[in-house]
Amino acid sequence: MIDKPLLAAVIALLTLSMVMSYSLSTYTVLHFHFSDFHFFFRQSISIFIAFTSMVILSKLDPDKWFAPVGLTLFLVFFLLMLAMQFMPASLVKAVGGAKRWIHVGPISLAPVEFFKVGFIFFLAWSFSRKFSQKNHMGFIEELRSFMPYIIVFLAAVVIIAIFQKDLGQVVVLGATLMVMFLFVGSSWKFFLTMLTGIFMAFIGLIFFAPHRMARIKSWWSTVQDSILSVLPFEQLETLRVETTAKEPYQISNSLNAIHNGGIFGQGLGNGQFKLGYLSEVHTDFILAGITEELGYLGLALVTLTMLFIVFRIFKIASKVKNPMYYLFSIGVGLLISFAFILNAYGISGITPIKGIAVPFLSYGGSHIIAACVAIGMVLMISKKVPRDRNGKML
Repeated sequence: MIDKPLLAAVIALLTLSMVMSYSLSTYTVLHFHFSDFHFFFRQSISIFIAFTSMVILSKLDPDKWFAPVGLTLFLVFFLLMLAMQFMPASLVKAVGGAKRWIHVGPISLAPVEFFKVGFIFFLAWSFSRKFSQKNHMGFIEELRSFMPYIIVFLAAVVIIAIFQKDLGQVVVLGATLMVMFLFVGSSWKFFLTMLTGIFMAFIGLIFFAPHRMARIKSWWSTVQDSILSVLPFEQLETLRVETTAKEPYQISNSLNAIHNGGIFGQGLGNGQFKLGYLSEVHTDFILAGITEELGYLGLALVTLTMLFIVFRIFKIASKVKNPMYYLFSIGVGLLISFAFILNAYGISGITPIKGIAVPFLSYGGSHIIAACVAIGMVLMISKKVPRDRNGKML
């Protein structure tokens, strides 16, 4: 029996995604002279494909199909990300030097979204084989044991952060990898060493990319007063940067949209900041759009639903016996958690904007389908959880 509460929670967010893709796309539809249901129709098709994929995967036998599906995701989409750099412009258009999408007619595919799920499978599959019988390891032995995974991750960093210029996805993958190291028994010494190395590499990727430096400077200008005012060191005042506005345009309008929503919101379809003030409100800034129209109450329900999804995934992980299934479920829960947190922090100005989609909510086919494929694999795993006569987990 699959985990029905998890399935129901995902369906609830997918339904809200369709509704908000219609409500929040008003300005874009008018500006580009699309039909009123342009984005609703496209999102509905993506959700139909995603839902169908999720249901089909959930019905498969995990002992037979889990590994082939996961390995296919990892290898096919890793190779696709590599091949994208050499594909003709008719298939892959460079935007700002970044090649993130494969275009075939009306279909656009972002391989990185599916690669993330495949990467989690690769970690779960390999960790379960390599570390199931491992006892305590010294630091050097840990370094040797984990080095192949670090090399694979670094290869992904080069493709995603340098070629595709998508640092947000690297942050999500890196954070997930580090936490999974802990779940397979790495020491805190190794964990903190790797964390320091990743942090230094992260700083390097920002420092050598002018557009990222500009984004960091723009974000710092919004938070510098509140941070520097509580620090006792006068020397830190040299970190202050000049800015002509209180907040960057997008963050300012995002915060205003959130504030305008109040507790109960302006009502579905009645948001004001979607009317040309807040671009991409149905994609990266969908949480701000939801808050303006449905209020803090609507945002709270979305957050609670997301937390419930992560809770059910972790509960499945805690009950399943197979270590590969356990680690994969943990990884999927972490992917969803980090993506939601980074997006929420970005639109509220706490951290720089990373361009990370909200799982199951933001407009876009690739991330919706990839997220549902991941949930489908977790639902496949959930059939292996021991249950009582009433279907409840033991």
